[in-house]
Amino acid sequence: QAGDEVEAAPKPTTLIGWLKYGFSSLIGVITGSMIPIIGLLAASGIIKGALALLTTYEVVDKASNTFVLIDAMSDSVFFFMPIFVGFTAAKRLGSDPIVVAIIGGVLTYPTIIEMSKSEAANEIFGMPLNSDFFGIPFHVASYSYSIFPIIVAAWLASVVEPWLKKVIPGMVRMIFLPLFEVIIVSLAILLILGPVVMFVSSGIAAAIQGIYNLSPSISGLFIGGFYQSLVIFGLHWTVIPLVAQDIAQNGNSYLNAIISATMVAQGGAVLAVFVKTKVQKIKQLSGPAAVAAFCGITEPAMYGVNLKYGRVFIMASIGGAVGGFLTGLMNVNMWGFTGSLIGFTSFVNPDGMDFSFWGFWIASAAALITAFTLTYLFGFSDADAGEERTVEKVRLGNREPVHK
Repeated sequence: QAGDEVEAAPKPTTLIGWLKYGFSSLIGVITGSMIPIIGLLAASGIIKGALALLTTYEVVDKASNTFVLIDAMSDSVFFFMPIFVGFTAAKRLGSDPIVVAIIGGVLTYPTIIEMSKSEAANEIFGMPLNSDFFGIPFHVASYSYSIFPIIVAAWLASVVEPWLKKVIPGMVRMIFLPLFEVIIVSLAILLILGPVVMFVSSGIAAAIQGIYNLSPSISGLFIGGFYQSLVIFGLHWTVIPLVAQDIAQNGNSYLNAIISATMVAQGGAVLAVFVKTKVQKIKQLSGPAAVAAFCGITEPAMYGVNLKYGRVFIMASIGGAVGGFLTGLMNVNMWGFTGSLIGFTSFVNPDGMDFSFWGFWIASAAALITAFTLTYLFGFSDADAGEERTVEKVRLGNREPVHK
């Protein structure tokens, strides 16, 4: 019931329980770190797309200062991602946000970035040993545009900081606490943890891309059909950082193009409910939810309507599968973070408009029409209004009521 307190999940007592607890905690950290900057990523993606249109139609010359200024506005949030994510991750984990943001600044410091480009004679596990610290060789990765290393840094800072508070006298703590924290965590990330995390995250991204390359259409069908189901459990937050990092490092994301089609499908389904229903309460809820979904925010549609009337969500998922299949079949690529209909500029290739732009509209139209038609015909009737259920956003480890 509304107003009921949600009890904290009990600590696990088995190995499987601890694994679930650990995974739930990881999802919570990623969610808390990424949610505050999602709007920034979306806005930057729109600016990137708009700039691509301006250059495609020769309104702005790539060699001009105008291009440089607009490009800086669109790219800064991606380039300095470790600073922003470091701040938000530290707040989530209980370490000092300013100190962790400074560590993010260390990772994106220009000379560190230049050092990552240095050639090396030796390598370990495929990573070139391109620098040394007091004669000890190590691998310097390029941490601009990265996400996961700074989240690990925020976690490490949350462990180191309480220990430092115990051993540093209060009268000098204001100076020496941040001093030692920055040194310890920065060196731990640069010398050991950062290269390992980058190796693992790059491997996961490569695996996802490899699966997509095996069959873009089948991958699109599967991802398009089931991605929004991940949102129910909050598991999509394991995918979003990979998408953001893929766009930041490679400039594009085929996976995000498929995800975009699922957003349009959710909007198409809830739009059908809005058109069909005569129940004023549902109409008032479904109309704004459809607008939000077409603007890339599917939660109001999903938790407010689609999941409440289960068949609607099923029809939306079928629409997402159709849109994802066509997205993969046409090899639609995406150069920005913003999806759904509002993100059309994200499908403009900065090197010149190609078929991805038109493929986006074809796949989006197919997803919308399929979800709308199936929902209108088979997914909803006003008789369902008397059988609505309480919908909760499920989190591993506890359940947080979202909508009644």
